[in-house]
Amino acid sequence: MKVISTPKAPAAIGPYSQGIIAGDTLYASGQIPIIPETGELMTGDITAQAEQAIKNVGAILEAADADYTKVVKTTCFLADMADFAAFNAVYEKYFTGKPARSCVAVKTLPKNVLCEVEVIAYLG
Repeated sequence: MKVISTPKAPAAIGPYSQGIIAGDTLYASGQIPIIPETGELMTGDITAQAEQAIKNVGAILEAADADYTKVVKTTCFLADMADFAAFNAVYEKYFTGKPARSCVAVKTLPKNVLCEVEVIAYLG
């Protein structure tokens, strides 16, 4: 196994890695809308927060020599399912290969953000 770590994505805020490569698969930890350069949360609505969270995912993919087209599965967490359509509008700009996906509303996300996105990508 290989640990993926990049300063282009937010540092882990707990005892976990940004990503792990096992064989030819990348398992990326969930990304919230933290701006990597400052460590501050992206403020604003679901559109702004989704853009930042998905860009953070992209930085981890890049660190693993992959991109959004290599993603086979996403799991998306929303603080409010009323944001589903707006979240999808951002999501579809990045995940053009239409990977398998789960999207659920949860009671609370870390730092009270509006969304979190995690991915599994095939590197072969």
